Amino acid sequence: MRLYIKQKVFTLVPEFTVKDELGNDRWFVEGKFLSLEGEHKIFDAAHNQVGRIYRELFRLLCHYHLEIMGRHTAEIVREFTFLKPRYSITGSGLSIEGDWFAHDYTVFECNTPIMHISKQWFTWGDSYALDIPNPQHELLALGIALAIDCCLAHENN
Repeated sequence: MRLYIKQKVFTLVPEFTVKDELGNDRWFVEGKFLSLEGEHKIFDAAHNQVGRIYRELFRLLCHYHLEIMGRHTAEIVREFTFLKPRYSITGSGLSIEGDWFAHDYTVFECNTPIMHISKQWFTWGDSYALDIPNPQHELLALGIALAIDCCLAHENN
């Protein structure tokens, strides 16, 4: 399964549309205007809220929580490194490896890839392609990708 995340440009509120391989809308993501905790809500195609991503305040490094269907699923944490950014996923048995400067990385569950994400360059707004081998990991993979994008955006501001 392949998903495409496209950030809407020229909006005050961070918004993303997630499309499938055929160009159909699968998910919508909306952020809050001037939110301290950087909250983003994930909605399905029928506009029912299915997930939430929010930043933990008063942390030295970026620390985001992911909730799916009202249940805490994972934490995405920026690790302390000097040369290049590195992230870890806690509370879920997942690991992540890749090149953060190139926005190209893979999420693993017990050494089995559950998602590969790559940034699409030369587009208006942030655009990403997600390759998800197992459709049951679709929402988890989307949440992780969005949380890492939020971390990168937060650190660049």
